[in-house]
Amino acid sequence: MDPERLKMLIADLRRLPAETDWVEFKHNNLDPERMGKTISAIANASCLAGQQSGYLVWGIRDGDHEIVGTTFEPSTEKKGNEPLEFWLGKNLIPSPSLRFHTASFEEGRVVVLEIPAARTVSIKFQDIPYIRIGSATPKLTDYPEREADLLGKLRPFAWETGVAAIFQTGEDVLAALDHEAFFSLLGEKAPSTDEGILGRLAADRLISKDVGDRWNILNLGAILIARRLDSFADISRKALRVVQYDGVSKGKTLRTQEGVRGYAAGFTGMLKFIDDLLPMEERIEQGLRSSHRAYPQIAIRELIANALVHQDMTITGTSPIVEIYDDRIEISNPGVPVNEMIRKLFGAPPRSRNEHLARLMRRMGMCEELGSGLVKVVEATELHRLPAPDFDTFDGTTRITLFGPKSFAELDRRQRVQICYQHACLRRHERKRMTNASLRERFGIEDQNAAQVSRVIREATDEALIRPADPDRPKSGYVPFWD
Repeated sequence: MDPERLKMLIADLRRLPAETDWVEFKHNNLDPERMGKTISAIANASCLAGQQSGYLVWGIRDGDHEIVGTTFEPSTEKKGNEPLEFWLGKNLIPSPSLRFHTASFEEGRVVVLEIPAARTVSIKFQDIPYIRIGSATPKLTDYPEREADLLGKLRPFAWETGVAAIFQTGEDVLAALDHEAFFSLLGEKAPSTDEGILGRLAADRLISKDVGDRWNILNLGAILIARRLDSFADISRKALRVVQYDGVSKGKTLRTQEGVRGYAAGFTGMLKFIDDLLPMEERIEQGLRSSHRAYPQIAIRELIANALVHQDMTITGTSPIVEIYDDRIEISNPGVPVNEMIRKLFGAPPRSRNEHLARLMRRMGMCEELGSGLVKVVEATELHRLPAPDFDTFDGTTRITLFGPKSFAELDRRQRVQICYQHACLRRHERKRMTNASLRERFGIEDQNAAQVSRVIREATDEALIRPADPDRPKSGYVPFWD
């Protein structure tokens, strides 16, 4: 830990009115067994208190928080024949990343043990979880109300709340984050003072208070509104990539572009860049020839936003990517869907892996809820008479493909069945049933070719993607299998 930050942290801890559930002060007391129980208790209590970390502090008197110094030296202490840190790590499950820090004052040495808050499960010492209540360290199971509260707060690690940059001045924060774009996208007037702006960013969990008057830039803030993503080493690897190929394979790359700004700050610019790369199609309407984008803009926008919001941020070495071929666009993101999005289109309740990122992007008008966003994609492809979007997962990645225009004759069997299924999903969303007539209109084929559509419906039924809404009256219409 930076020496200046450590001294500010100690000053902040000393200013606490009394020992809290997530901080304990000691002089020279060192009982490894008691220390292990206390670490478990503080880790669990820190989670309950919404703290990133808790602390054990030696060299500060408990009663008045005066510095009295300590002789405790963690690097030389042992439990039996084992180094203290190794013994603690072996007996704490899951083993937290404990960090000892030492600061020197005129009054003496102060040693701080930084204890990360419990994240996914309670921290146990020798298979027993503990909790802090005042200065006591009882078993967590003896307090069922607190145990229930802790279980409610424990969840898979929230990447969004991780720290992208630590110990920043207010000026540093405002220089690194595009707060002007943040307020503009929200349609709000920015506060008139730097303090007001910082407070507002903190309220939306883009930054958090550190020690003294310093701030931490959280991952959420960096990924959304960084002026430059490469200012944050880990965050820069999450930048959206766009690759355009010459042809229908990866054989020759025409151009590659990587996002420079945060997702929100750079979203409009990236969409325009992508739109300019998309092929055009010629149409003749009322005797006049006109050019149109081959893909609906709203579908591109929703799928890119979906890839950004629902990616698994904890997967390293990969990022969302848009790949443009002559005949299709593939939009991929690390992670598999958090519900049955792939088969149960529209039917699964929306869930977001990155809740706060999704919430802010919705407030900024960048995306919809997962379910409604996909509805818009399918609606747009139907309106443009494009093949059905393809939803796929492989090697821990989700990929959605939009295909260029094809006639009914050019569609293969799988594409026809998928169009049938997605059309049934869309009709169900509209509280209607799919019929032969509605599917003929979707395909854009004449009434005399109803037999071709009947064959597609039969194939989709055989694959259990759709079913008759009323088994006794099959011609009354069809619904998706999940209805």
